[in-house]
Amino acid sequence: MDRYSYLLNLEFWGNTGKEYIFSAAIFLIALFVLKIFQVYVLRKLKKAAEKTKTDLDDVMIDIFQSVKPPFYSFVAFYVGLKFLNLTRLVENIIDGLFILVLVYQVIGATEKFINYATEKLSSKEGGKVSRSVTSSISLMAKLVLWSFAVLLILSNWGVNITSLIAGLGIGGIAVALAVQKILSDIFSSFSIFMDKPFEEGDFIVIGQDAGVVQKIGIKTTRIRTLQGEELVVSNQEITNQRVRNFKKMQRRRVAFSFGVLYETEKEKLEKIPDIVKNIFSHQSNAELDRVHFKEFGDFSLNYEVVYYVNSNDYLMYMDIQQSINLALKEEFEKEGIEFAYPTQTIFVKK
Repeated sequence: MDRYSYLLNLEFWGNTGKEYIFSAAIFLIALFVLKIFQVYVLRKLKKAAEKTKTDLDDVMIDIFQSVKPPFYSFVAFYVGLKFLNLTRLVENIIDGLFILVLVYQVIGATEKFINYATEKLSSKEGGKVSRSVTSSISLMAKLVLWSFAVLLILSNWGVNITSLIAGLGIGGIAVALAVQKILSDIFSSFSIFMDKPFEEGDFIVIGQDAGVVQKIGIKTTRIRTLQGEELVVSNQEITNQRVRNFKKMQRRRVAFSFGVLYETEKEKLEKIPDIVKNIFSHQSNAELDRVHFKEFGDFSLNYEVVYYVNSNDYLMYMDIQQSINLALKEEFEKEGIEFAYPTQTIFVKK
């Protein structure tokens, strides 16, 4: 008994045997609690998450399950050491290691959440969001995350980060000036991603160029033109000018004109609007807006027709316009109405 009491009161490295035993007990209790959380609680939460419609809770459970057993052991060991009298140097080393391990685990969990968020964005609206854009967002978010993590670790290790941040700021300005053009294109790609003036698969017109968007990249956007070649345009150039997006068009407004001869009789001129209306009554995907005798042209009496195509399909529009043109030609031949063409009459005065 005396020997047992002697061991309990024996002091070693500033702590008695009793304090070491108490610290070991705290370590075991903490490890037991963490193991229960890891094995039992997470299993119950996972079963509950499987019954929900959202997959966000599944991601959170996966993040917790990805934590390895050594981390729990280290946390329990750290908690147990807090009940011992340690030297300032040892305590700083233990705290520094704990901050390092903890930050590493938090960064890993946050990266998983970033991957989940960017994956959601890339699959949004049928996968039309460019993977290159979401990948760049993920990369930049992780770079910012690791930068804050490094600064946090250095700050806890006693490093004066104020001067370091100032130096990084000056260096960042120098780098930004050197790659200003590239950064402009990158931020323009983010602008396209956030504002969504167009998406991959949309038919757009930029200045004198038109085509289908193939890929929205970090620096450039690739467009397949009507001629078949691939047009590569910088994102900054796109955001600095007007973009016409025909994919957003719900229906197409069409206006076209035709002319008849000046010799056409008045009764036939009055009959032309009815002929046009009758033609449109047989067009299932076209809606006539108006038809008018518009003006006296240089060599023809001009009519203007305005109608709507109930689709944004360009081929459908061309098929309808072709059908209307053929029907006009047929009806005018029946009525004896002739289309005008450029002519010049010379009157000679004797």
